[in-house]
Amino acid sequence: MTLDQTIAAIVPVSDEALTAAEERQNQLTKPPGSLGQIEEVGNRLAAIAGVCPPPVPAKPVIGLFAGDHGVCAQGVTPWPQEVTVQMALNIAAGGAAIAVLGRQLGADVWVTNVGVAAELPQGTTVRDRLVRRGTRDFTVEPAMTREDAVAALEVGIDTAFEAIDGGADCLLTGEMGIGNTTPAAALISALTGASAAAVTGRGAGADDEMLARKVEVIESGISQHGVTADDPLGLLAAVGGLEHAALAGFILGGAARRVPVVIDGVIAASAALVAVALAPNAKGYLISGHAGMEPGITEAVSALGLRPLLDLNLRLGEGSGAAMALPIVQAGARILGEMATFADAGVTSG
Repeated sequence: MTLDQTIAAIVPVSDEALTAAEERQNQLTKPPGSLGQIEEVGNRLAAIAGVCPPPVPAKPVIGLFAGDHGVCAQGVTPWPQEVTVQMALNIAAGGAAIAVLGRQLGADVWVTNVGVAAELPQGTTVRDRLVRRGTRDFTVEPAMTREDAVAALEVGIDTAFEAIDGGADCLLTGEMGIGNTTPAAALISALTGASAAAVTGRGAGADDEMLARKVEVIESGISQHGVTADDPLGLLAAVGGLEHAALAGFILGGAARRVPVVIDGVIAASAALVAVALAPNAKGYLISGHAGMEPGITEAVSALGLRPLLDLNLRLGEGSGAAMALPIVQAGARILGEMATFADAGVTSG
């Protein structure tokens, strides 16, 4: 399905099911609100599914997209670019943290090459959906053409649809890309209006000098291309990344099929902002997995009206925070569906 068709298919979540869930929470054998965010996530799942109680997500798929970034030439990361392909292969082979967490959760991890600069060896389980071999340096020229951005968005959409057609009932976001916190911060700054300094973090270990350089690079890119939140596709093409675009498409695909999407850290948060800028109704299908160490996460999820389920000082990426939040998401649905009401249990309510 094309980007335009997908956006057109995204409808608001159900206010009726949300109201029913809120009312049921008050009938369950507990003080109202006593399960905090577990109640909130259960209510959101009901609104997404359009029914109360909602189904418990039982077949999660972690959609992990990999890409490289031309802006790495500006000294924004201490890691060499070849680590992207090395880690993508490690994830696909089952050796990375997200692969371990996926096994623990019973979640499939789909690793998709949407923009890795190096050529991948034959015989791996990495899904080849290459749009181009890395973005351009956005301090020199736009990171992508608009056509590249649309193509990467549609890779994400197609991946979501393929997962859902295969039985997935919850999508989790993941990524791999050396230097990708720089375009993420650029997107968050431009889409929220926050300063680059406020949303730019150390990524995978930047020191003070490198952090200052990242802020300078982001400010330069946004200013040079004159991009604004009024043109999210143009903004994505100018300063974004191929995996950011694919993640935004993955979110849009989940929303179009009324499937909850648990977002991970700063890369996914920036992609979620892009998705919601393209399709405002997509906001209702999002669940924020974790707060994380990158300051851009806080700004992005606040702009989206979300509250992270966890704060474990994570700064790995890969989808680790979304994966760790999944049991809470499942608990939210299970509480609504399995907990006794005061009337069922013969318990006197307050």
